[in-house]
Amino acid sequence: MTRLLESYAAGRWYASSAEGDPLLDAATGQEVARISSAGLDLGAMAHFARTVGGPAIRSLTFHERALLLKELATHLTGLKEEFYELSLATGATRRDSLIDIDGGFGTVFSYSSKGRRELPNDTVVCDGDLEQLGRTGVFLGQHVYTSRPGVAVQINAFNFPVWGMLEKLAPAFIAGVPSIVKPASQTAYLTELVVRRIVESGILPEGSLQLLAGSAGDLLDHLGVQDSVAFTGSAHTAGILRQHPSVLHGGVSLQVEADSLNCSVLGPDVTPGDPEWDLFVKGVVTEMTAKAGQKCTAIRRVIVPASVAGEVTDAIAQRLATVTVGDPGDESVRMGPLASLAQRDEVRKAVEALRSSCDVVLDEGKVAGDAERGAFMSPVLLRARAGAVEPHDVEPFGPVSTVLTYDSLDEAVTLAARGRGSLAGSVVTHDPAVARTLVLGLAPWHGRILVLDRDDAPENTGHGSPLPMLVHGGPGRAGGGEELGGVRGVLHHMQRTAIQASPDMLTAITGRWTRGSRRTVTPEHPFRHSLATLRVGDTIASEPRVVTRADIDHFAEFTGDTFYAHTDPDAAARNPLFGGIVAHGYLIVSLAAGLFVDPAPGPVLANFGVDDLRFLTPVKAGDSIRVTLTVKQITPRSSADYGEVRWDALVTNGDDEPVATYDVLTLVAKQTEGVEQ
Repeated sequence: MTRLLESYAAGRWYASSAEGDPLLDAATGQEVARISSAGLDLGAMAHFARTVGGPAIRSLTFHERALLLKELATHLTGLKEEFYELSLATGATRRDSLIDIDGGFGTVFSYSSKGRRELPNDTVVCDGDLEQLGRTGVFLGQHVYTSRPGVAVQINAFNFPVWGMLEKLAPAFIAGVPSIVKPASQTAYLTELVVRRIVESGILPEGSLQLLAGSAGDLLDHLGVQDSVAFTGSAHTAGILRQHPSVLHGGVSLQVEADSLNCSVLGPDVTPGDPEWDLFVKGVVTEMTAKAGQKCTAIRRVIVPASVAGEVTDAIAQRLATVTVGDPGDESVRMGPLASLAQRDEVRKAVEALRSSCDVVLDEGKVAGDAERGAFMSPVLLRARAGAVEPHDVEPFGPVSTVLTYDSLDEAVTLAARGRGSLAGSVVTHDPAVARTLVLGLAPWHGRILVLDRDDAPENTGHGSPLPMLVHGGPGRAGGGEELGGVRGVLHHMQRTAIQASPDMLTAITGRWTRGSRRTVTPEHPFRHSLATLRVGDTIASEPRVVTRADIDHFAEFTGDTFYAHTDPDAAARNPLFGGIVAHGYLIVSLAAGLFVDPAPGPVLANFGVDDLRFLTPVKAGDSIRVTLTVKQITPRSSADYGEVRWDALVTNGDDEPVATYDVLTLVAKQTEGVEQ
């Protein structure tokens, strides 16, 4: 008997005493492994995640978590040939494995990078600007995100045993939430191998990742208000999960990615011979054949102008006819089998349902493999008859697409909307007006839309490729969930709370200086301090500087900015905002820099930007300005010998009125040369 897959639970590998259900090679029908979770204490898994995994992750900053993910992705990339070999049993060709395996590792790398670039080196995230709640500024509001002390249960589909796990694991980990991964049984052997290599590496803290191989049993019974479930699978199973008492009454957050009748729309401006024509045909064929059409984002409905429907259909069918279906290990094979014979049966049933209102353009043909033991199925292309309903209701989760026709853009949008919500859509056009009409019409029904033409073709990633920096999910039939989306995916796992407090309290809570809280005027210029000695709230208050008419005239001549408010006294006097010649805003910022910059070499290595610049009060010739510069936020870079310091800059005039406000961004050494940190 083949090996029984093991679960990784509460810090150890667990093998059930049950015989288990057989898992078969998609191409050969041979048994790959068996699976069962009988006897596994699922409540103990949830408890271990909360009490061991959660505290261990939350003790790390966002940057430290992100660096561990980078180390993990690098480690797994070095082992990918082992994963590729086992992936053949799932029916995946090498190209399919690249989508699943390399795509998964790439997602982890991306989250590592975004976590270090876009999140603070801290454990709390400020959301948005301060809200002044009182008249004098001593009572403020600030939204913050903090980690939930719960567990993220991730129930994944069979078609992406690697990417499906990692795209959910990465944002949860950076958010400080441990994961329990429950892969679909059919391809769980590949997920188990990857998890085994992760555990062996010792890179992630214990308890941050557990694996449930087999039935989820009563796992949801052990979840509570701080826990979440992310499900990818059928709408039927999603409906069962939505009715679970823990979801209905226990406060468990449920996110669903379910069925999706995705579409691609060809613009009426595209004709044979246009670059967009070939892009459209290739895109449809790729989506039908990659992963044997077993992608939740694959194109199921091909929506084209009626005037060219025959030509489009013929072009797609001709290209599909050249696709070789067979052993995924054969490099000449373009498309492997479906995940299982049962899955092939489901797809064939869907095709039969579609036949009631569609004509078959390209039916199943010969395959280079044993169709009795392997789940081989060649592509099927259909063309809908007038008034067809089934293409908008039936999802064949395999290499099947249906061509539908439209006579107007409004009709194209209506056809797309009849899918009742999709993960991904695409619009192929070179006409901006067509693109705007279609995209704005399709957007309410889709989580993501690719607009493809000759200009973005060289870099586009294709209709069906979820990207870690963009939201993955869709409304309605697609489940209404959201995953990925860069930092949005991280914050999805965290709790947003509105904090009402004084400026000093907000500074203490958030680790970021809040305007109105106390400053520390240091004897030595703050620019002489490294990160080792610099503190939030450290301040320099400059001496005043008079802005003269000669300054204004020189700046106008030197820069070429001769806008009338700076150069024409009569016109400037008629301006209701100024009432006379005023200094350039950028002159004020430049003079302010001269007031606070320490010119000598030191720990400050570079100024790399200014954020949130606002000009508040005009400065006229003869007015004086001064600047107060305060350390607002310190973010050490874990992988460098310097970090980022954000300074709050406040420029005021002689009447102490704010003239300009902005943040100055600098790179500062972690330690002064020759001084230990």
